[in-house]
Amino acid sequence: MKALLINTYDLNGGAARAAYRLHKGLQHIGANSQMLVQEKSSDEKSILAPEINLLQGIAKARITLDSLPLKAYNQRKKNIFSLQWLPDDINHQINKIKPDIINLHWINSGLIQIETIAKFRQPVFWTLHDMWAFTGGCHYSGDCNLYQTSCNSCPELNSPHTNDLSSWVWQRKAKAWNNLSLTIISPSNWLAKCVSSSSLLKNMRVEVIPNGIDIQKYQPIKKQFAREILNLPQDRQLILFGSLEATNSQRKGFHLLQPALHQINQSSWKDKIDLVVFGASKPQNPPDFGLPIHYLGSFNDNVSLSLVYSAADVFVLPSVEDNLPNTIMEALSCGTPCAAFDIGGIGDMIEHEQNGYLASPYNTHDLAAGIIWILENQERSKKLSVNARETIEKKFTIEIQANRYLSLFDEAIITGNKS
Repeated sequence: MKALLINTYDLNGGAARAAYRLHKGLQHIGANSQMLVQEKSSDEKSILAPEINLLQGIAKARITLDSLPLKAYNQRKKNIFSLQWLPDDINHQINKIKPDIINLHWINSGLIQIETIAKFRQPVFWTLHDMWAFTGGCHYSGDCNLYQTSCNSCPELNSPHTNDLSSWVWQRKAKAWNNLSLTIISPSNWLAKCVSSSSLLKNMRVEVIPNGIDIQKYQPIKKQFAREILNLPQDRQLILFGSLEATNSQRKGFHLLQPALHQINQSSWKDKIDLVVFGASKPQNPPDFGLPIHYLGSFNDNVSLSLVYSAADVFVLPSVEDNLPNTIMEALSCGTPCAAFDIGGIGDMIEHEQNGYLASPYNTHDLAAGIIWILENQERSKKLSVNARETIEKKFTIEIQANRYLSLFDEAIITGNKS
């Protein structure tokens, strides 16, 4: 049985990292897995991408071309919005590879046209990393629930018109996928519930399989050593925050971190804590948190990331919307307790007051209290750290994930069904 994973990138972005880990996990348990991407960063031979310079240039141009119609909406929000209208040659590539199973992941930035998905002959499994599959173009819907009926007058586009781009995308999906037969795989219980309430995919089979992580690559490192390597203070307690574009992403909640830390700054902890930020360099006009800040920049390799997580006393991710964030999984695997709002799939990983703290959504006072609760008792912090690692070992290893995927793939081959 040959499985083909399809993702726009192999390493660029959280969805890409999750898909890449699954690919390696399937190989680790002996499955025949290949990965097809639009842009390749690794040197893995089992990851397939355009090799001719002209084709590489066309692949990169698709990202820009796909978003051209959005220029008509100059008042829209700056969040990613995918139209997927460009013709593609994915079926041609699939026919050359001849897989038995297709596993779609994050297929945006012009990779696959909406209408193409219904043309696949193999059993199709679609792993969702956000909400795009069942919306009119947005990847996270915010306060909008129009995806439960039909998208139009889109708040992301700041559009008052019923016949806007979101309606066009939604109608194309509804028409092309009317008789679509596939299995949806959701990494989180939250996203699975969203799928079941959506007008486009509510009748699809949905399986919840959390993403996995290589616990040999992400494991606790002695705190003193990690801080020495990263040139971080040994005599302070360190709060860690980070994600791709850490300080620019509204969805990742950087704007909510600031008031939470100001509340801590006004307490007796003022002179005991530093903030560490990774995923972003120091901005020209850095915000004032009232705390010393260490900007570490971006890291892509597992060793450096493990050092960063291990150096911290608590990892904080104040996301306002999230599926199953890699950063929390990575932090827990390195034995670092986490504090976050109880939103999306975060509660699937953080067990309240067992391996971290789940604050009431968007309540910065509760988030600040949770950070202090993790830090204030040394014995408790040690126990939280042990529990954090055990959570990942029991529920979120790549072997657990890969075996569950392989069972679904084998079932589809045996039954001969596409769903």
